[in-house]
Amino acid sequence: MRGAGFFGFWLLLARPAGGESWADLAVGLLAAALATWTSLRLLAPGATRVRWGALLRLIARFLWQSIVAGLDVARRVLDPRLPIRPGFLAYPVRIPDGPRRAAFGALTSLMPGTLPVGGDPDGALVYHCLDLDQPIASSLARDEDLLVAAQGGAATGD
Repeated sequence: MRGAGFFGFWLLLARPAGGESWADLAVGLLAAALATWTSLRLLAPGATRVRWGALLRLIARFLWQSIVAGLDVARRVLDPRLPIRPGFLAYPVRIPDGPRRAAFGALTSLMPGTLPVGGDPDGALVYHCLDLDQPIASSLARDEDLLVAAQGGAATGD
């Protein structure tokens, strides 16, 4: 499946118009084979499967939170009193180190008002937050649960 995906991606990039030679397609197949080999070496297939329903819930929450948080940030910035309380929050991530934890950090970095800036010695992710008076930790916990569920694990706290 990965190889077919990589070859399909190559076809999208190369945009063969039917007049391509067999040599061009052979190059695409070789590139897809090498990409597949590399992908399997770096991220071996596991027993987990993507749970599409949970992934759709995660996407819906992400889109809604992006809109709400974006409007909230804009309101705060445009308010002459600038009602913010910036600071740092250490969030104890339950996802172990690895690609899944990196995906969580990447997902939460896209939310307005929070930005992961590193880790602390206890293994928590440290976030720079625009307003510490907001329920940031509970929102991060909900996002973490949805991401774990979408990746085929059991969500906690649901």
